[in-house]
Amino acid sequence: MKNRLLIYSVILFAGIIFSCNDKVTQERTFMANVPVYMSHEDFNKAVKITEQQEIENAGKIYIKDNYLFLNDINKGIHVFDNTNPETPVYVCFINIPGNVDMAIKGNILYADSYVDLVELDITNPKEPFVIDRVENAFPNIYPVIDWYYPMADVDPTKGVVVAWKVEQITTTETDYIRYNNMYLEYSLNIDGASTSNGTGNVGIAGSMARFAIKGNALYAINNGYELKIFDIGTQEIKKSDSISTFWNIETLFVYGDNLFIGSTNGMYIYDVRDTKHPTYISEYSHVTSCDPVVVNENYAFVTLRSGNNCANTINELDIVSLENIKEPILLKSYEMYNPHGLGIDNDLLFICDGDAGLKIYNISDVLNIDNNLIKTFPDIKTFDVIPYNNILIMSGQEGIIMYDYSDVNNIVEISRIPVSGDK
Repeated sequence: MKNRLLIYSVILFAGIIFSCNDKVTQERTFMANVPVYMSHEDFNKAVKITEQQEIENAGKIYIKDNYLFLNDINKGIHVFDNTNPETPVYVCFINIPGNVDMAIKGNILYADSYVDLVELDITNPKEPFVIDRVENAFPNIYPVIDWYYPMADVDPTKGVVVAWKVEQITTTETDYIRYNNMYLEYSLNIDGASTSNGTGNVGIAGSMARFAIKGNALYAINNGYELKIFDIGTQEIKKSDSISTFWNIETLFVYGDNLFIGSTNGMYIYDVRDTKHPTYISEYSHVTSCDPVVVNENYAFVTLRSGNNCANTINELDIVSLENIKEPILLKSYEMYNPHGLGIDNDLLFICDGDAGLKIYNISDVLNIDNNLIKTFPDIKTFDVIPYNNILIMSGQEGIIMYDYSDVNNIVEISRIPVSGDK
């Protein structure tokens, strides 16, 4: 009996060893997203001024003084002299690999470059130059993958991932292929975040930006749940802090002493009087949906839309009362087609309603906005807007379109900056 048990034990142990070895050595061949690397040395040298470039994928917009900055998704930033909005003048192109977001304070431009944060001096907008770089400021931020295929492992020692190629790979059973946590809309498809309101020598962004500035703090969204805080009080950027917020945060909007964070699940409000240490105040929850937000003294205007990673069929404008900032209350919802970015100027609300075009409302009576549509510009695919000094700057599939709204009864298009192939 003892001998039998010994034999059975040997067989069982051998079987376990065989099974483990078999699992380790078993190979699988399949298609996957394989990283394309750029060396760290070449990556750091890639930020530079180049000759004029055609606009391929118009992304986020930003204005500072008389200059318009237009992100070309993952490529860099086009700079225009917009002193006369009827005839914007091309100034230069800043080549920044992996760029999607930007913010400006004084004469300093802050821009993401995949995982890095780059600081440029734009005192002379024709000749910006890099003065600082924070490496790995945004860990695990990669270009968008082909979601039909898994993502192969990334080896940081090989450089920075600047693209993917779908190709056949062979791996062992224990080499796990994964989907990484990255910006789901890091191309247009991009959904970004809102901006600060332009006070304190800070520029103005559209409602789709992920960067915002308050005082000497630069806020940036990282990996959809983390708020990164950088000290920009000197020319050397300092990593100040980071706080975990809520999942799927998308947009930032500074108004007064509060930071409004839009997410696919709701709007979150933080107190930023201590700019380096935001503290949670309250939230307004909604169904899962993409969610940029703009704010005035009394209300938050939130657009919800379906499509992309938003995982819902809701398309509406929500009006949220901020009378009690600790208990934001939904006052009313208005049905929309597919709203994206939005902007506000006194009693005017500008909404980019996707393929339904640009819509302009009088919001003096927030409970009757649907009865106060001032103007519609249909047949253009809209993305985001910035209203400023009676000029509306709108980005969309066709590029940049500017409107003069100084006479609300006669809002007219005054200029266009087209994307390549749309001239």
